[in-house]
Amino acid sequence: MRELIQRYESYLRDERKVAQNTLSSYVRDVVQFEKYTAENLDLPLPQVTRPVVLAYIEWLTAHGRSVSTVKRSAASLGSFYGFLSLRGLVKENPAKNVAPAQPNRRLPQVLTGKEVELLLLQPRTNDLKGYRDKAMLELLYATGIRVSELVALNVSDVNLSAGFIKCVNGRRERVVPLYPAAIRALSDYTLLARGKMINRVSEQALFVNVGGERMSRQGFWKIVKQYQEKAHITKQITPHTLRHSFATHLLENGADLHSIQEMLGHADISSTQVYAHLIKHRLKDVYNRAHPRA
Repeated sequence: MRELIQRYESYLRDERKVAQNTLSSYVRDVVQFEKYTAENLDLPLPQVTRPVVLAYIEWLTAHGRSVSTVKRSAASLGSFYGFLSLRGLVKENPAKNVAPAQPNRRLPQVLTGKEVELLLLQPRTNDLKGYRDKAMLELLYATGIRVSELVALNVSDVNLSAGFIKCVNGRRERVVPLYPAAIRALSDYTLLARGKMINRVSEQALFVNVGGERMSRQGFWKIVKQYQEKAHITKQITPHTLRHSFATHLLENGADLHSIQEMLGHADISSTQVYAHLIKHRLKDVYNRAHPRA
């Protein structure tokens, strides 16, 4: 078997010319599979059948291997048996299109409308930091942008008169509207606070920290946690919780998935559909708790 695996390694290196990291991973996966078949089944690799491969994939999952590791192992075996098939050593590839079962996707945690209102009421606009914090929280819930996009915003990305922001993520650019309260909070911050917080007139960042530099993701995460505690909200809130809440509340109030997808900047509609699953799950909970025969 070792000679067979060495031939496969040479094939990957000399014919497929795969990267060294990929080569090492694929060969290691095959060696581990050979050990599994030898110890548990006393079965040489060319005699392996599809049920054996499927059982091995389940065994990896049951022994705590990560989803990415199991997926790579399945791909490694598919490549290995593809090589054996090319060399005429097996009639068919028993690992072709084998994939691990997808884990149940965890539904995102969202805030209720009342919890959002409570959180947004916490920043007090009696100092510069209060103006900034209120503007950041309002903007995050108004647009559903990612925290990385929030802190990356420049002054030029905001059009308060038209009521929207321009959000750039890599090569993708999108425009997201703002509700009136977010426009007011941003206007108050830019007119009354930002100019006193920045270190230099040329600063482009929309939101800055107390040192006058661009706000960091970690810095804003701490701000969210601070106001969560002040609001006595027991849910564990992160900046992404407001993004999830934005999408869920829009969907609950009649927005269509494709519009929400565009505002969130999702490349694939499947990423947005999780909010529809969330709403169905919540409705089922309400039904089970409220219906007298449920």
